[in-house]
Amino acid sequence: MTMYDYRFAGASLTAWAQLRHAWIAMNKVAESRLLEVDSTPETVGVLWACRDYPRDQLAPLHPAEIARLVFRAPHTVASMLNRLEKEGLIIRIRKKQGHPLTEVKLTARGKEVCSPRIDVLKDVIAETMSALSEDEIEQLLGLTRKLQLKALEMLNTKLRPSPGHPELIKMPVKEHKKSRKK
Repeated sequence: MTMYDYRFAGASLTAWAQLRHAWIAMNKVAESRLLEVDSTPETVGVLWACRDYPRDQLAPLHPAEIARLVFRAPHTVASMLNRLEKEGLIIRIRKKQGHPLTEVKLTARGKEVCSPRIDVLKDVIAETMSALSEDEIEQLLGLTRKLQLKALEMLNTKLRPSPGHPELIKMPVKEHKKSRKK
């Protein structure tokens, strides 16, 4: 497979193409690595949400919340949940009288396969991001946040604080490529 290195007359179009191509390439790496554990980036996102969602008596995890967590259309999440349920990885607890939503939980098998799949994705993220220094990652965070907020504004979509404590998620660390000993 080949990817062109576009240099358009306009810097914004070149930046758009590079950002899009970078995401497509990173996602293809994740897809190929996750294929080895019979998964996809999308299903790992759903499993990760099911595993780590902060539950309490008042806020069970339901399909609409999963759609918000993984920023996918509800019908797409419903299809993923159907597949995951057929695989025996999740269970949907149907609506009860007085409860408006279907709750989603991992099964014992889902809990068993979830962590290795998440670990594969974390390794891909760590390896990919090792191309950047800590300062470059901070710069990237600032720049992508501006683009994220603009796109959400154009979609008339609000950005809410995430549930729980995502800052507690531990990531493997790969050495930054520029600091490796030669």
